[in-house]
Amino acid sequence: MSQKRQFRLGAFIQATGHHVSAWRHPDAQIDAGHNFEHYKQITQTAERGLFDTVFLADSPAVWGGAPETQRRNGKIAHFEPVTLFSALSAVTMHIGFVSTASTTYEEPYTLARKFASLDHLSNGRAAWNVVTTGNENAAANFGLEHHPEHSQRYERAEEFIEVVKGLWDSWEDDAFIADRESGIYFEAEKLHTLNHKGKNFSVKGPLNVARPPQGYPVIVQAGASEPGRELAARTAEVIFTANQTLADAQEFYSDVKGRLAKYGRSPDDLKIMPGAFPVIGRTEEEAQEKYEFLQSLIHPDVAWGILKQYYRGVDLSGYSLDDLAPELPSNTNNNKSRLKLVKDLASRGLTLRELYRSLATARGHRTIIGTPESIADQLQEWFDNGAADGFNIMPPILPTGLDDFVNLVVPILQERGLFRTAYEGKTLRENLGLRRPANQHTIQVRDRQLVA
Repeated sequence: MSQKRQFRLGAFIQATGHHVSAWRHPDAQIDAGHNFEHYKQITQTAERGLFDTVFLADSPAVWGGAPETQRRNGKIAHFEPVTLFSALSAVTMHIGFVSTASTTYEEPYTLARKFASLDHLSNGRAAWNVVTTGNENAAANFGLEHHPEHSQRYERAEEFIEVVKGLWDSWEDDAFIADRESGIYFEAEKLHTLNHKGKNFSVKGPLNVARPPQGYPVIVQAGASEPGRELAARTAEVIFTANQTLADAQEFYSDVKGRLAKYGRSPDDLKIMPGAFPVIGRTEEEAQEKYEFLQSLIHPDVAWGILKQYYRGVDLSGYSLDDLAPELPSNTNNNKSRLKLVKDLASRGLTLRELYRSLATARGHRTIIGTPESIADQLQEWFDNGAADGFNIMPPILPTGLDDFVNLVVPILQERGLFRTAYEGKTLRENLGLRRPANQHTIQVRDRQLVA
């Protein structure tokens, strides 16, 4: 008898919470960005709730904007994710750590070292969220005059991932024998030099960190453009996606899963987890009141800043917030999937006020408002109808938003048999139901032996 399919859950955390003005809420941890005890508390809460992962987005630059907008941004400064997760791995046992790192502004060797080390420190709980970076301000921090074009970034990303995986395979799993009697520490034939020479990278190797406990840290991606979908089908094991409607989520789910076979992969090799921004109340009225209070905290400068982020090159000075949102311009060097989401919202006849209120919550991800039962119902609808393998939960405020989900929604999902009551394994791969990849050099040796 096959086991019932169950949710995967990730906690997508942002300092004080995902709402653009969360830091102004009286329940928010005001100094969250650099408060280790805060991150420790919410990570342990997510682990108590049996979440698969805790996830931090990141950018190698401060996001731009007018000074009036920037000075009201409570998320402008925060910890670097791999460093933070290395510390959090020592105070947790089961939850996985999804750290964002850029293929545009990092180098394969240093990234491979960092994530292999995190996987060892956490005993097999590391994951790499592969991004090509949509923040154009990053270029100037790395000696570049211009942010690389979208297509260039994805071309580099493909080769980058190939190099990193090759470096993680530098050592076979049983290379280190540490034989005191013979004086042999490792078997030389089980160390492999990469010698990669490609269009973007020349990397000799080998890596000076042993093969990660998971073989490779879990590969996560969030891109939904055409190049992003293809890269995900080829390389990703988890996708964090943003969808507004069931139909959009079903299209994405079916499309990406349908691409896996040509790369020799099965649908179970990839978990698709849309973002969900839940506002939870004991009654529908209380949930709506919570939502409206959050929205009331948005300063007008922040509202216009949100809009100008997407209306680049458009003069909005003649508009009021109650005017209908004009058509958004196309910016091919922006985050294409996010731009499409915002265009879809703007095309629904929203006013500028309605548009910024939609973006202030979850930036294009799905907002769900209601009682714990209603929240569970809305998640289950997508899960049962070919739109999701699980969800990346985006608490509006931290720590209380995550507390509410763990204390009120998780038990309902468990009662319905939709979510675990205990962790299944020790590593993140085991808990996600993902295979441990074999070392490519071991495969080559085995294949030669079969031919012989």
